[in-house]
Amino acid sequence: QVQLVESGGGLVQTGESLRLSCEVSGSITMLGSMAWYRQPPGKERSVVATISIGGRANYQGAEPGRFTITRDDAKKSVALQMNNLKSEDTAVYYCNADVTYWGNSRYNTENFWGQGTQVTVSS
Repeated sequence: QVQLVESGGGLVQTGESLRLSCEVSGSITMLGSMAWYRQPPGKERSVVATISIGGRANYQGAEPGRFTITRDDAKKSVALQMNNLKSEDTAVYYCNADVTYWGNSRYNTENFWGQGTQVTVSS
């Protein structure tokens, strides 16, 4: 069974930093594209950043220079470094990944979500 587990969220002050981590567990054959999404209070979930198999990062929903997404395929993990945090960054952050795994006597590729981790930025 494939699971994504986020960690690293918490309560910080404006201008501080946080590093979110997401570890993927299970009978994994390959990790595809990975991403971080966030859902602010009362709003819809939206993408923050994505990173491809080759490590190419895109920051579709993040202010350039403040967030950095990285992946470590050996550790089956993806991280999001967030600097100079602002109150508008307050949200539940979700890890997302395309995962190929062995199950039911065959290879399967599915998209998985983590359970989310709360980030609260207080001014």
